[in-house]
This record gives sequence, C-alpha cells and structure tokens, in this order.
Amino acid sequence: MSKRIRRRLLRVVGVFVLLFGLLFAYLAWVSRINPPEIKDLRALQLKKQEVDTGLFSIHNNWFRHSHSGLYEMYVEGAPFEMGVVNGKLSETLVKKQEDYFSEQINKMIPSKFYLHFLKYFIGWFNRKLPDYVTEEYKKEIYGVSRSASEGYQYIGTKYSRILNYHSAHDIGHALQNMMLVGCTSFGTWGKASADSSLIIGRNFDFWVGDNFSKNKIVAFAKPAKGYRFISVTWGGFIGVVSGMNEKGLSVTINAAKSDIPSGSATPVSLVVREIVQYAKNIEEAIAIAQKRKMFVSESFLVGSAADKKAVIIEKTPDSLAIYDPQKDNILCTNHFQSSSFWNSNSNKEQRKGSASVYRYQRLEELLQENKPNTVEKTVAILRDYKGLQNRNIGLGNEKAVNQFIAHHAIIFEPEKLRVWVSTEPWQMGPFICYDLNKVFALRGMKENKEIYETALNIPADPFIYTPEFKRFQKFRAYKQTVLDGGEVHTDSIIAENPNYYNSYVLAGDYHFKRKAFDRARAYYQKALRLEIATASEKAYIIKQIEECREK
Repeated sequence: MSKRIRRRLLRVVGVFVLLFGLLFAYLAWVSRINPPEIKDLRALQLKKQEVDTGLFSIHNNWFRHSHSGLYEMYVEGAPFEMGVVNGKLSETLVKKQEDYFSEQINKMIPSKFYLHFLKYFIGWFNRKLPDYVTEEYKKEIYGVSRSASEGYQYIGTKYSRILNYHSAHDIGHALQNMMLVGCTSFGTWGKASADSSLIIGRNFDFWVGDNFSKNKIVAFAKPAKGYRFISVTWGGFIGVVSGMNEKGLSVTINAAKSDIPSGSATPVSLVVREIVQYAKNIEEAIAIAQKRKMFVSESFLVGSAADKKAVIIEKTPDSLAIYDPQKDNILCTNHFQSSSFWNSNSNKEQRKGSASVYRYQRLEELLQENKPNTVEKTVAILRDYKGLQNRNIGLGNEKAVNQFIAHHAIIFEPEKLRVWVSTEPWQMGPFICYDLNKVFALRGMKENKEIYETALNIPADPFIYTPEFKRFQKFRAYKQTVLDGGEVHTDSIIAENPNYYNSYVLAGDYHFKRKAFDRARAYYQKALRLEIATASEKAYIIKQIEECREK
C-alpha cells in the first residue's frame, strides 16, 4: 500500500472517529438530567439510629428485617424528606439492587461497546423523562438517590441513574418485547367469593436475575399529601407495581404488547404510584391514568372497596379503555380484553403468538374448580404450575400461572385492608399477612418486633419439599451453566425436567454450538412434541432443525 493511499485511509478513519466522538459527546450532553431544586436541605442532616437490635429509625420512620425474610419499612413526610429517609434507612439495599441490576445487564449484554451504546441510547431516549415526572416524585427520587452507590458514575449521576431505573420496566418490554413482566392477576367478589368480599391476587413475574428478587421491601408510606399506602418494592424504587391504599384501592399491572416507543413518557410504576396515593375509587383512578402519557401498553387491574368490585384500565401510549366484565370476577394476563383494543393488530399478534391466552384459559379453569374463592384458594391458584386440564407441561413453562420466576405474589382484601405477601422461594414460601389498620396505627417503633398477623399467615406449599422440586432446582443450575457456556451432560438437563420443552432446546443448543448437529436435531425434534410457550420459540426450534439438516 502506498504512503498516499495509507494517508487517505487514515484521514477517513480519523473522520469516522471524530464523528463518533462528536455523536457520543452530543448524546452525553442531551442526556444530562439535572436534579430538581430543593430549597430546604435539612433532611440531609438526619441520622439513622439503631434503636433496638436490627431496628433502625429516623423519628417515626423505621426499617427492619422480618423473620419472614421480607424487609419492612415505614416512611412519612414531604417528598424530598421522605426520599432522603427512605435512602438512609435502606441504603444497603439501594446499593445492592443497583449491583444486581448491573450484573444482570452485563450478562445479557456482554459486549462493552454495546453497553456503552445502550447507555447513551437510553440517555438520549430518556432525555425528556423529567418532563413527564411530577415535581413531587422527582424530589422523592432525588432524596433516595443521595444514598445510591458511588461506583456507577460512568453510567450517570446518582439522580439520573435512579430516575432512569424507574423506566427499566417500560424500556425492557417495549424496545425488545423481552416480556420480563408476563404477569397474571385476577379478582373475585359477590357470589364468586366465599364471604362476598373483594379478593385480588397477582403474580409479579418480573425477572432480572435471581439476585434482583432477594431483598424485597414491604413499604408502608404516609406522604404529606394523599393517602397512606402499602407496596412491595426494592431498594431505590419509589414507584408502585403492586399496592393498596388506606381507602382499599388496590392496583396491579400486567404488561401488554407495545410498539417501539418514539420517546420518553411517564413510567408505568409512577402512574400506579399516583393512583394509589391519590385515588379512593375506580372513577378517580381512571382520571389519573387518563391524564398521564405512557411509554408502553399496560393493563391496570384496579380493585376498589368503595365500588366493591374491580375493573381493568387498558392504556396504550395513545388511548385508554375500560374493561368491566359486568360479573363477579375478573381475569388478566398479558392481552387486552376491551372491545376498543381486542382487534387491534398488536393485541391480535399478542393473543396469537404469546402464552397469554393459554394462561388466561388455565386461570379460568382454576377459578371454576375453586369457587367460591377464598384467600387460601387464591394462594393455591397463584402457585399452580400445571397446564390446561392439569397436564404436566414442565416446571417453569410460561404458559403456567406459576412460572417460578415471580419477584413476588400478593393478595389484597380491600374491604378489610389486609394484604398477604409471598416469601421465598418465589410464591411457594409462606404468605405473610399485614393488617393496614394496625400498621398505620403505629406511632414509630422502639422495639424490634414482628408486625404481621401470625394467625392469618398461610403456610409454604409442601411441593418445595418434594424430590420433583429439588430436581427443578438442579435443572435451573444446569440451565445457567449452559447459558454461561459451561460443560454439562445434556441427559442430566432432560432428566431433571423431562416434560419441559426448553430442556430439549437447551440440550439442542448445547450440541449445536459444538457442531454435533445430529444430536442437536434429535433434541429439537423432541421439543416440538411438547407444550411450547410462544410462537417465536417454536419458529426458532424449526429453524434450528433446518439448519442442522443443512450442515
């Protein structure tokens, strides 16, 4: 190569490097998020005290680790103060949660280049996020962020990171349809409930690695404005995904299929937070949902003690509809049910290609078998891992109500202000009961004691003590080994979960990567005979079989 050509090539490379540098500089500049202005910073001087072994408090606010394995926290006050107190009391969990989240993202996207690109892309995408978050919640998030880790400054400031994490749910299932949130929820009342009162149950199947689900916080809040409420959350997160207020208004969310959004809007969890904090009935919940623009499509199952029933608010980035079944029960998986959205292209695609309709049908079966419903029966339904007609479709199948990935399961009795929260593993451990009347009657805590209702707790499912469950745990370990590129005996994967199609897909992928195409094809063909969760997974298996034949 001549010197002249080499110089020209270097100039071209130099121009590209300069352009990329300018692009990243621009993205960094436009994605800069400034914190809200706080006039009174005295809350930053507050000190956490250990008033009893394992019980930490700041004035009336407190934080403890229950014997159940759940963390419990009570916070009150104005937005910034409440955020600061939240962060100070749960600082260890705020930092751990970011570690876990970062760890899982690095597993999912191992390329440093793509990670940096993703950082700038999300920064650009969310550059107008503060415009869609109320001042109240920006101040509270800023307060929490003061306790965030110092170790992730390369991603962004503490405030910008914690604010952006509130839209992780939305970005995850909208941009890539990752369906990390394939939840199931339902409600019964009137003749469908044994005592005629409203019962709401839900599995929150949000999975970002096993560690992310370890440190659940049952948070009780008394904001300066609005109603007191309970939610199940994690360190650094002030949004609500499952919550109920003192008026007996409960809200849970189920993701629906979304188109790729064109820009930032209000995170779903902050819309739910606003409803739980400010609505006392279904009409007021609808009004709040109506006025907020969202990233993604979502179903809000709203239970109301005042209305003695539940409805589903179905909301897309552009419009809103209400699904009221006009009967004494309501079911919700991951497709829309209202006449407004039933025949939309995205909803038809969701019904045809996902596990949502199958899971809905299984839920119908279980409610029919268990009527009239009770809290105990609701727990049993949320724990169910079988397919239609009680078929064995393998443990962990997305078509089951219980996919063994739940961050938490929760049950509300809005008219009685009682809440049951699941404990590990997944929703199979004991369900712990909280009486909101009693918890909100506390005036701080000086003694470290349990606040749950022992007599109303529901025991662990005996299934977790069986050999089948132990084999499933081994299967998950083998699965992780395969995903990490390790060595396994593929027959061991099959033996631990023989009725699950994904066992055979894992074994097929393992041999395909090692160019053992005949063995891979045999496993893929066996997978096709089993209950496959989604159309895209079935298409993948068929494609792999064809590729094996061509090798």
